[in-house]
Amino acid sequence: MSTFADTSVATHATYEPVIGLEVHVQLLTATKIFCSCSTRFGAPPNTNVCPVCLGMPGALPVLNRKAVEFATLAAMALNCRINETSIFARKNYFYPDLPKGYQISQYDKPLAEHGSIEVHASDGKRKIGITRVHLEEDAGKSLHEGFPDASEKTAIDLNRTGVPLIEIVSEPDITTPDEAYEYLTRLKEIILYTRVSDCNMEEGSLRCDANVSVRPRGQRELGTKTEIKNVNSFRFIREALIYEISRQVEVVESGGKITQETRLYNSHEGKTYSMRSKEQAHDYRYFPEPDLLPLLVDEKWQAEITKTLPELPEALRARLVKEYGITEYDAQVLTVSKSLADQFESAAKAAKNPKRVANLVQGELMGRLKTKGLEIEQSPISMKGVATSADLVESGAISGKMLKDLYDLCFERNKDFPEIYDEEGRPQQSSDTTALEKIIDEIVAANPKQLEQYRAGKKTMIGFFVGQVMKASKGQANPPLVNELLTKKLD
Repeated sequence: MSTFADTSVATHATYEPVIGLEVHVQLLTATKIFCSCSTRFGAPPNTNVCPVCLGMPGALPVLNRKAVEFATLAAMALNCRINETSIFARKNYFYPDLPKGYQISQYDKPLAEHGSIEVHASDGKRKIGITRVHLEEDAGKSLHEGFPDASEKTAIDLNRTGVPLIEIVSEPDITTPDEAYEYLTRLKEIILYTRVSDCNMEEGSLRCDANVSVRPRGQRELGTKTEIKNVNSFRFIREALIYEISRQVEVVESGGKITQETRLYNSHEGKTYSMRSKEQAHDYRYFPEPDLLPLLVDEKWQAEITKTLPELPEALRARLVKEYGITEYDAQVLTVSKSLADQFESAAKAAKNPKRVANLVQGELMGRLKTKGLEIEQSPISMKGVATSADLVESGAISGKMLKDLYDLCFERNKDFPEIYDEEGRPQQSSDTTALEKIIDEIVAANPKQLEQYRAGKKTMIGFFVGQVMKASKGQANPPLVNELLTKKLD
């Protein structure tokens, strides 16, 4: 990790970081933003292209309506004000993977502004402002081969050129790397709930650049910022910020000046490195895109899009706590994805005790899924199966031990709980007092040494006898009844 890590706590007592994040989210449309080329990931290089996304002379862009609807939906979910009129602009810069020599984006009149996300900070909940959400097209991709050898070659794949993006720009309200991590986690969660993107970081569907500066605590004026680009995980973004903050503090304290630049993060070394000087907005020479009319998202269209807005994570958690009597922690775990939340609620509605369903999902189901490396959608036990098993335990028909054994069989045979329960002959927990007393008599008679220890005052030995009775009954004895009968017998 960082060579500055040991001094970071001390130096941060004097200096405070100011962090802003720029997140690019690929919209889940079938076609590109200004043409009908496919957005499918993984196609052979330069096959999902046409004269429009290749920037051929005379080819004109036509705006994708679905991209606008997805962008507006995301902005609404982020509490933004939707601007009825927004303007596309040309952002001029020259990279090999930008065939037109400019990117169609939005500048001074974006689609949406003034949003916020609530995050859990060390001092409680606080809101991180969102400056803007705007639409733009993606650039292509440079593929470097042979680096760092002298034989390095660069190839260009333009399949990604023209893929629709939204850029979500935060206010510089983030004060720690942990807050940045929390903000990104909440942002991704909200976007996934809206289903406007799959947020797959490995495929580039979600990318983040971090702007960071430091200043003496209490100073209002911002310090010179650097931008950290191309970080491919939230964990690495947090690590990069930790390093970069400490680096900047050391530079300032040694009398140096921070250079406004773009830096890359090397996750193997835990360090950032200078990539290039950072452009200012005027360097891009923005001007209105002459081939596109102003984008009008009027009240009627906004109302139609609002109808598709789903129940968002925070509201859903509050409702689950209220309606099903589960804890806030339960709700947090059970809403990590919309799919899991929907399945839990379906099971909770069908079960006698929703809290027991929540416990089984977290304690029995999720643990087995994690061990097997499976997602909830791949679980052999459906939420209906969880509800069935919860009711059986609730009624006393099966014990917790029997449930664990049946769940193990479900995963071994890749079958749902009701099917396994039937295959095993619908086992029932035994509450037959006469039969249990007979088993207890046999166990006590066979273990005189343990009986002597118990009667000599070692009352914990009752656990030994309970275990032996449960084993003899093949796990089908009613544990509370066994405890009661054993206590009477042993005493």
